[in-house]
Formats: sequence, C-alpha cells, structure tokens
Amino acid sequence: MTAVPDAIDQALGIAPGSPLHALRALRPEFVSGAEACRAAVLHPEETLDLSPELRRALARRVVAWAGHDRLTDGYPRPADPALAALADGEMPEDPALAALARHADLIAATPAKAGPEHLSALQEAGFSVPQIIALSELLAFACYQIRVVHGLGLLKETRA
Repeated sequence: MTAVPDAIDQALGIAPGSPLHALRALRPEFVSGAEACRAAVLHPEETLDLSPELRRALARRVVAWAGHDRLTDGYPRPADPALAALADGEMPEDPALAALARHADLIAATPAKAGPEHLSALQEAGFSVPQIIALSELLAFACYQIRVVHGLGLLKETRA
C-alpha cells in the first residue's frame, strides 16, 4: 500500500506504519478501489454537466451527517454561495439544488425510505436519468465512506 495517506487514512489520522495502517495494507485492493471510486464520482471523465464543485458540495453535505469533522473536511467548502449552502446543510434557494438537498438528506439519514417517487422529484427538478445515476453513485460512495471510517474508527479506539 502506498505511503501517501488516502482519504480514509486522512479522516482517521492513520499514520503509515501504525497497526491500523498495517491492517488496511492486508487488503490493498480495497484501499486503491475506494480511492479510484472517489476519483470517479468526484472527477469523472464525463461530467454530465454536474461540476466537481457541485459533486464535492453534495458529498460534504452527506458526510456531515456522520458528525466526523475530519471526514467532512476532506470535501472543501465551495466558494460559490449556493453550493456552500448546499454543502453546509442549508436548504438552497435554487429549486434544483433544493430538490437535490432533500434527496441527499433522505439518503444520508433514512435511505430505506427512498423510493421511485424521490427519483421522480429529481427528474421534475430538471435532472436527467444519467445525472440521477451519477448523483446516486456519488451518494452511495459518500455513505460507504462514512461506514468504513466509522468501522475503522471503532477498531482504532479498541487498539488505543
């Protein structure tokens, strides 16, 4: 595994050579896979008119639900005021961003309640099916990252 900390190592403060770093090194494909997925959802080759700033803002909004400051800090707050509102958990004034915020909050807080009607609301707000798929991938990755950081954090606590 590379000596350069990935986003999960950074979120947890896992130092190279530490026991938890060595544990993660046992499955390097998971480490590299998570980083590749992060890059793919934040900076895809085909943006589908979903800017990297929008993607980071949405990821920041979702990971903030976990209450893990270092994980949230891994997604810088956008300079654009509308995207900053989205990232900060506020309800944006823009109707399309507000629909996206409501959907992201649903997925972050109560994903089992999500249904086809929620995807239809995104379409009604102007998002295309390919954009909704890309946004769903982003939301899924952010939720995955929360769970990995939480689980590894528990391991880190038990080893301390």
